[in-house]
Amino acid sequence: MPRFGYKLMSEEHGPRPLVENAVAAEAAGFDFAAISDHFHPWLEAQGHAPFAWSVLGAIAQATTRLELSTGLTCPIIRYHPAIIAQAAATVSLLAEGRFTLAVGTGEALNEHVTGQRWPAVPERLDMLEEAIELMRLLWDGGVHTRTGKHFRLNHARLYDTPPQPIPVIVGASGPKSAALAARAGYGLMTTAPKPDLVQGWREAGGKGPVYGEVTLAWAPSEEAGRKLAHERFRFSALDWKVNPELPTVEGFEAATRTVRPEDLAESIPAGPDPDVHLKAIRQYLDAGFTHLALLCPGDDQQGFIAFAQKQLLPALRALPIEQAA
Repeated sequence: MPRFGYKLMSEEHGPRPLVENAVAAEAAGFDFAAISDHFHPWLEAQGHAPFAWSVLGAIAQATTRLELSTGLTCPIIRYHPAIIAQAAATVSLLAEGRFTLAVGTGEALNEHVTGQRWPAVPERLDMLEEAIELMRLLWDGGVHTRTGKHFRLNHARLYDTPPQPIPVIVGASGPKSAALAARAGYGLMTTAPKPDLVQGWREAGGKGPVYGEVTLAWAPSEEAGRKLAHERFRFSALDWKVNPELPTVEGFEAATRTVRPEDLAESIPAGPDPDVHLKAIRQYLDAGFTHLALLCPGDDQQGFIAFAQKQLLPALRALPIEQAA
């Protein structure tokens, strides 16, 4: 059976509300929570970007059952992979194994802040594969000194390592990143219901869970939902060949100036009707996704969580096995 999660949008909420939302999601019956790991929001209207790893530590202590993951962390530029290896090991210990590390090649929006060069996609993929190897090396214990193609370790040892391996999910948006996910990952993460991408990952040897996130503009009316999606999520109208390359919030504001609310109608269901949202979710289930994080933009997260608890989650868990596989 698929598992259903709640997306913690660090771009839209401060640290304490994020913890409160995670606690509410656990009480509502969500299986997991995935947090975005950003230095900046996408748009000014979102207005937040706390440090995801501090928030994860607080959530690990405030919950008992909820599984946790990043979605996604880029361990290659803003962070050195050794730092993420330590952070992930610490969160896994705090959460008593309830942690999955999902990684990707990042966006210039977040990674440019340290002044490092922003490499082209093939180089970022190569860096990510090496970073995953280094993190697993450190999680295995022992002292390591290593000079790789992109990263160095100098007498590095993690003294607090989790007893079980940390699952590493790799984000993908095309065939090359899907092939990397098949080679180096425990599973796949992507944001669109693309059966061809999932199939290509499996044909490349990919096994394990397939993670996705579904944006649902739940609101008292369809009009209000359309307005909310446009205000907080219109960046999603840009192609993922564009989103990783824009380095500033101002750039996203300018690039989305001509996006209209109706331009998001096909990709983001809006309003209070659960059937509208369930239809969008089923596209992912039909494409072979096993783990879906439900994402609702806006401030009323308690309202959305209650809506999911009462109407979405029961309906999803009542689906026949063949529809929900």
